[in-house]
Amino acid sequence: MELQERDFITIEDENGSEKEYSVEALFHQGEESYALLDSDDETLLMKVENEDGEQYLVGIEDEEETESILSAYQIAVEAANRVES
Repeated sequence: MELQERDFITIEDENGSEKEYSVEALFHQGEESYALLDSDDETLLMKVENEDGEQYLVGIEDEEETESILSAYQIAVEAANRVES
């Protein structure tokens, strides 16, 4: 299996603490774009929003929305893996 190079992003939380995450996946669901980010001890799903030609990551507050998005993403990954096999 070939290792893929990852992009990294630093996120500052509301307390001003910075943490580095690897970008595990960027994907679309419906009209929205999402980023799946991973650090040594945490995985985040964030919405990608565009404003004035700039992209921003925004946290998702609704737990049901998060679960729905992750479920759809998992189904897509499993389907892609079956096609590759």
